[in-house]
Parts: sequence; C-alpha cells; structure tokens
Amino acid sequence: MPVAVQIFEPVHATSHVVFASPHSGRVYPPDLLARAQVAGHVLRSSEDAYVDLLLADAPHFGAPLITSEVPRAYVDFNRADSELDPALIEGAPRGGMNPRVASGLGVIARVVANGRHIYSGKLSMTEAQRRIERYWRPYHAALAGLMQRQHARFGQVLLADIHSMPHEALSGHALRGHPRPEVILGDRFGAACGGDVLDRVEEVFHRAGLVVARNTPFAGAYIAQRYGQPSRGMHVIQIEIDRRLYLDEARVAPGPDFQCFRALMGTVVAGIAEIGRADDASKMAAE
Repeated sequence: MPVAVQIFEPVHATSHVVFASPHSGRVYPPDLLARAQVAGHVLRSSEDAYVDLLLADAPHFGAPLITSEVPRAYVDFNRADSELDPALIEGAPRGGMNPRVASGLGVIARVVANGRHIYSGKLSMTEAQRRIERYWRPYHAALAGLMQRQHARFGQVLLADIHSMPHEALSGHALRGHPRPEVILGDRFGAACGGDVLDRVEEVFHRAGLVVARNTPFAGAYIAQRYGQPSRGMHVIQIEIDRRLYLDEARVAPGPDFQCFRALMGTVVAGIAEIGRADDASKMAAE
C-alpha cells in the first residue's frame, strides 16, 4: 500500500520555501487496480508523473520537499475532503457542486484524462471516507505542520506546489504572436501569494529560459485556496509545467530530454529556494 506522506528534510534548513508534489504518487493500491475498468497506463495519465524526481534536489538547497506515494486517481490532495462526487459516491450530497466535482474530478476521482471513467459503478461513502482518513488527512496534517513550522522559524513561508499539465491543456492559450506557455504560475489572482513573491518566482523560470504565463488556464485549486494567506506571510503558488518538456505522455515514462530537464529544474529549485534565503536575510537586517 502507498505511503500517505513523505517529507525530505534538509540537513540545515536555510530557506523558508516548502516544495511539494502532491500528484506524483505512483503506487497503485490493489483495490483500485481490481476495480478499475481502464488500463494501468490510462490510470497513470492523471499523475504528475516524476515531478517528485524533478524536485529531488530541494533539500540540498536548504528547503524541505513533501510528496506522497498515493496516486491522484485514488485520492486527490488538491481537493477539499468535502468535494465528493454524487455521480461516484453513494449518498454524497447533490447540491452546491463546483465545476471540478461536476466534471468528475472530486477528492475521489470518477474520471482520468479525457473523461475516461475509472469505475463501472459507484463507491460506498464508507470507502470514500476510508481513503480520506487513511491518506488525505495525514498528508494535509503534515503539510499544515510543515507550513506552520517554516512560518514560525522564518516569519514567512512560500509553498511551491508543483504540478504538471498535459501539453494539450495549453491548446488555444497562446496569444497571437507570442510563444506558447511552458509554465503556468497560479496565485488565485493575488489571493494566495504576494505580487512581489510571484514576480520573483516568475523571474527564476525566465532565467531558466522557460515561457511563463499566469493563472490561465490554472489559477490554483484547493491547496492554494486553503494555505495561501499572503497578508500573514503565508504564500502559495501552484506551478504547472508542460509535460512534453520531460515526459513521454503516451507511455507515462521519462522522455528523451528527462535528464536535461531535470538538471534545468535543479537550477529552478535552487533559485526559488534562494528567494527564501534572501527574504530572511533582509528581514533580519531590518530588525
């Protein structure tokens, strides 16, 4: 069975940044495999496959990394525990569904990429709550604790919540005469992160030679909404990376450019971690 949460700590914590990859889990529980009506590689299409490996150097730069082995098709940590899909979960309330749940992407997913149904029937509420208690709650307890610890230690915290997006998700989102975005930074239009922090993270990606856009088509979901409180010095940016940069999407396997892109992401991780050190040094100097 998958491990709910993994935290990779630096030997010396020197940055207030927290790196996270909540959707890179790839240990599929037997009960999911037994019930799924789609092939394994189709189930895997919902993963942010290997993003955890792209971030593996974070502890070397003084920042913790939090991940999970739990696949997104089993439990989605970027949804509220109340986002239960009545089309999948027996007894789930039908009123007040948001578009994510209505599309089949609640905390327990009904579909994977391109709207393919995972199950032939419904799941019981007992099963849904079992998954939430066993995996969702421990992950969020650990993430909240890590955020609070960093904030208490440094006076502020930046959560770099890093995901990957299908290449096709950006179709139609490039402005005429402008290059197609490769990275989307989502701060819920300023509600989850201070503008100066977002500017500095964007500059890190620009220096790495990547094309960046903001909030469209991904502005940030539950994690950014729950943990982003910039007025209190708690910043969250949801970062989406085009999978084609490093992944063979059809096979859900590292692509031919994986190692080169992993090295590039090492410079990005170092640059974002440095923001945490620079801010803290400035704060100490001011005091």
